[in-house]
Amino acid sequence: MTAAQQAAVRPRSLTPLLMAVLAACILRFWIVPLPSSFWLDEMVTSFVIHYGAQHASLRVAPQVTETIYYAIPELAEKLFGFSEVSYRIPSLALMGVALIFIACLAARLIHPQAAWFAVFACLSLKGFNYQAADARPYGLGTAVTCAALWLEIRWLDRGRWIEGIAFAALAAALWRVHLIYWPFYAIFAGYAIWRIAARETPVTWLKGIAILTLLGAALVPVALRALALARNAGAHVIVPPPTLRDLRGSYHFLLALLAGGGAGAVGWFFQWPRPGFARPYSGAGVLLLWWLWFPLALFLYSRFTGNSVFVPRYLSLVLAGTGLAATAIAACFIPEQRWGPMSLALGLGVLIFMGQWTIARPRHDNSDWRGAAQAIKALHLAPSTPVIYPSPFIEARSPVWRPDYPLPGFLYCHLLIYPVGGTPYLFPFESSPEAERYAADLAGRTLSSAGRFLIYGGDRNVLRWQTWFRRRLEFQQWRTRRLGPFGDVEVALFEGPSAVAAR
Repeated sequence: MTAAQQAAVRPRSLTPLLMAVLAACILRFWIVPLPSSFWLDEMVTSFVIHYGAQHASLRVAPQVTETIYYAIPELAEKLFGFSEVSYRIPSLALMGVALIFIACLAARLIHPQAAWFAVFACLSLKGFNYQAADARPYGLGTAVTCAALWLEIRWLDRGRWIEGIAFAALAAALWRVHLIYWPFYAIFAGYAIWRIAARETPVTWLKGIAILTLLGAALVPVALRALALARNAGAHVIVPPPTLRDLRGSYHFLLALLAGGGAGAVGWFFQWPRPGFARPYSGAGVLLLWWLWFPLALFLYSRFTGNSVFVPRYLSLVLAGTGLAATAIAACFIPEQRWGPMSLALGLGVLIFMGQWTIARPRHDNSDWRGAAQAIKALHLAPSTPVIYPSPFIEARSPVWRPDYPLPGFLYCHLLIYPVGGTPYLFPFESSPEAERYAADLAGRTLSSAGRFLIYGGDRNVLRWQTWFRRRLEFQQWRTRRLGPFGDVEVALFEGPSAVAAR
């Protein structure tokens, strides 16, 4: 057998092992967290599906319903019933599709045998795995992005109209998945222009302009809607403006360093020849643009407009590009016949070091609303027991918030998914003079005579109101404690002397 034949056989002989490691990663990172508690935005998904995108309470946050995603978990609920697992299965399947296209992109843009390495590089990113067990639009967005870029490459490789039209149609869907995905269209356009200008494609300028114009025309309705919503974007900002440190952290340089540095160190130790990057520079260019541009665009938008959108989940599209860029860097040090062993080593390392093996069932998210609700239920509350709910949504402020805010409503959707009993008293997201007057009246009229009451919600809101009530004269003789832990969800229990004596 010749050396070339041996090089071709070795990678294939590792395929069963690579598939076994991939299956173990998917089982541990994607499937095990499926039954865990919904986090806040997943409960919003359920609210929209059950009460409709036109529900009056959603007018305060119109951006919430600007997505085609909700039809997917709605169908899943019809097929499998309502549960955390059924809502998350579509995202798991979509991220599986994304992995297939990531493998195809790596084979086409980096090296024919780089697919497995790229897959495991993506699986090394917690944010990437998070999308697979999340009943939100981000898994759909990643799948659509990877598929659209793959179709664009096929169109530019072959120059066929049908593939160009398919690319434009799928790319046009991306902005309809989430309004935050607008920066990616610069990548689509930049890659096409680069290849046409470099004459790396049979597509002529005329054909290229025609397809990109078709894409632009399909985006006009979404762009107009996004511009209309941007006028009030400041009312929905949940994070401060990003710093340069935040921008640096979004690039996950450690993965690129480990992939490139690790491959270089192994190659130096075994004295492998350095193959360099053999593909056209346009391939490396689009991957670097994918990796570097998207976070930079959201960073600049946040800094210049003051409407900060630099939220980790909004950066979800960059994660597949990060894994592919790290693979492209590693490709400069990995000879053709070594891709299989290096991919296997990376996959095993990801499985071992990211498996959270000290925890039997890792949670999908740090917000354990279901666990908190179960702990409250275990108290066997009387129907008259007051339960204070500070809203977890920043939109819950006067005049939208009021003590008699009608339920069911978007601002308190967690009451509907994991009900706990008792009598609800609705508080805003932040303290205000109106809220404190309401709380003082409630303390004197209702809470002090109730024997016990609870505050249930996000940790900061609960702790703030717990401190506020504890300082009131009415509760100087009361005992207060927190149930839990439930991640970033808190439950504070106040008990009067009679309730403590009865325990």
